[in-house]
Amino acid sequence: MYAGVCQLNGLGEGDKPNMKEILVSSYNTLLAPKVKAECLDNTSAATKETTYVQSHCSKERRTSIGDIVSTWFNQFHILLQRSLKERKHESFNSLRVLQVVAGALLAGLMWWQSDYLDIQDRLGLLFFISIFWGVLPSFNSVFAFPQERAIFIKEQASGMYTLSSYFMARMVGDLPMELILPTIFLVMAYWMAGLKADMGAFLLTLLVLLGYVLVSQGLGLALGAAIMDAKQASTIATVTMLAFVLTGGYYVHKVPSCFAWLKYISTTFYSYRLLINVQYGEGSKLSSLLACSSHHHDHAGNHKASCKFVEQDVVGQISPATSICVLLFMFFAYRLVAYLALKRSKV
Repeated sequence: MYAGVCQLNGLGEGDKPNMKEILVSSYNTLLAPKVKAECLDNTSAATKETTYVQSHCSKERRTSIGDIVSTWFNQFHILLQRSLKERKHESFNSLRVLQVVAGALLAGLMWWQSDYLDIQDRLGLLFFISIFWGVLPSFNSVFAFPQERAIFIKEQASGMYTLSSYFMARMVGDLPMELILPTIFLVMAYWMAGLKADMGAFLLTLLVLLGYVLVSQGLGLALGAAIMDAKQASTIATVTMLAFVLTGGYYVHKVPSCFAWLKYISTTFYSYRLLINVQYGEGSKLSSLLACSSHHHDHAGNHKASCKFVEQDVVGQISPATSICVLLFMFFAYRLVAYLALKRSKV
């Protein structure tokens, strides 16, 4: 460009070329290659940066799910530890342990080594177990969420953890706490009362009892979470358990038709039928064992023992498989209701 200017200075007025042509020629010769090189470098850098950002975002998307799961499990682990520490003192305080041990001793002594053929007495024991372990877990759990309501809402508002991690930590943390005392109760009462002396029958009875305890606990959790007021929830729980006990199949056999439907939502009814089935099966052999008949007389002219109570109480009104399926459904349904009620409370 400078050369072009020098050439321009050496020319006369008549020999001067077109100024525009000189400037364009100089630009194309000297400056254009440099500008092009810089533009290419900038484009390459921009492309690299864009590629890096895109790959980084893609990596973030790939790892976000893993981070969420990891965070959830961390929250769950911390909340579970906290729940176990709190529930340990609550579940195993001296008064509750005394309550369970006293109930087991009373049951064992009242039905001390009962006879297999004393069916009505044994049915009373089985129904007592159903009442005791229907009422106790539901009343203990009905206060769980109302008592923690203020802390729960505050921690949720601050984003300390998700609702699902809190709820699952509570459910898992309750399992060892809720199942130890019923096991102690049954170990004492079962063998003292002289129920079916078979380890398989004992383990089945224990399995039914523990499942029933968890269902009853779920009922209390659902009522407490839905109402979120300890006094109101306990009142509703009292009325509900009263209805379940009365329609459980021991006190009343001919339930009025307007209340007959209560029997099929009664947790007590299904657990009671299962406990009877473990001890006596379908009851088909009891009539011959008892030598009873509803119409015939013995040689002395006396009426033989009536088998009507066997037909009403022992012979299966509902199959064990159906009872198990209904209790499993109740186990999940009550907890789902509790979770949805907590979600509504959080909102």
